Amino acid sequence: MNTFRIESAPLQGYTDYIFRNLHYKYIGGIDAYYTPFVRYEHENFRNKDLRDISPKNNRTPSLIPQLIASSPEELNNICKMLRKSGYKQLDINMGCPFIPIVRRKKGSGILPYPDKVNELLKETLKFPEISFSVKTRLGWESPNECLQLLPIFHSYPLHHITLHARTGKQQYNGHTDITSFGSFYEQCKIPLLYNGDITSKEDAFTIKRQFPLIAGIAIGRGLLYNPFIAKEIKSEEISTSEKQQTMQCFHNEMLFCYQSLLDAEHLTLTKMKTFWEYFFPDADKKLRKKILKSKTINEYKLHSTFLLETILYNDNRQ
Repeated sequence: MNTFRIESAPLQGYTDYIFRNLHYKYIGGIDAYYTPFVRYEHENFRNKDLRDISPKNNRTPSLIPQLIASSPEELNNICKMLRKSGYKQLDINMGCPFIPIVRRKKGSGILPYPDKVNELLKETLKFPEISFSVKTRLGWESPNECLQLLPIFHSYPLHHITLHARTGKQQYNGHTDITSFGSFYEQCKIPLLYNGDITSKEDAFTIKRQFPLIAGIAIGRGLLYNPFIAKEIKSEEISTSEKQQTMQCFHNEMLFCYQSLLDAEHLTLTKMKTFWEYFFPDADKKLRKKILKSKTINEYKLHSTFLLETILYNDNRQ
């Protein structure tokens, strides 16, 4: 990793193959997209996970499946399936903070158990043809847990580590802990990416200045707040008129794709409305409320189109 990378951190329920393909097609600026985590439970895979990682559904040039597991056996089964699908780089989720996951000692729930982390990473050595990375947090309860795990991470040929600068217990609340991230950064010998609350190019530049040897950043919710953020960080000029046309095309094709996939108006409306929990958070609240109250696709189209035009008009005036 010789260049500063901008990667798309996965978000369950949002960054599926439809979102990834269309973001790459219309906007871009992302060096690697990650799938939401694949799990193996009850000796089976979820159909939506298989659909999301299927090569025939993915058109981004750099896609890294993320997996989640608590035992070597789980990890082994997932790796075999992903290897069969042709993937040669995988990411292990040790950061998910959601309680049902944590209770199974998965995601950030595995972080207080160094022996389990070691067993999981040891299993990766059975797949020498695959390059592994880890997405993690400062810890589950204490921000020092990641430092205790660092010697274990150093024992394996990890491609990189992405560190979200919160504990699992914080979920997505409170402030990121830059001091604890800095302690990990100072001791980490593996290429390190920063993750957590990057919502503007100024945020990215601040991290880059504070940690000059960092390999890059991973943007999660920030990419939903502003789909153009990666291009802006890379100082690519985008006119307001281009943004307006691009965002309309991106949004409209996303709507069409979910209509085709979900095949029911109420399901499509529910899916599209969830994106407005994040899209352009500073937009007019009354207009946003109209979108969320839409009862038909046509009503939704009317309000979302008007809101996008209003956002970009105001952006042009600033």
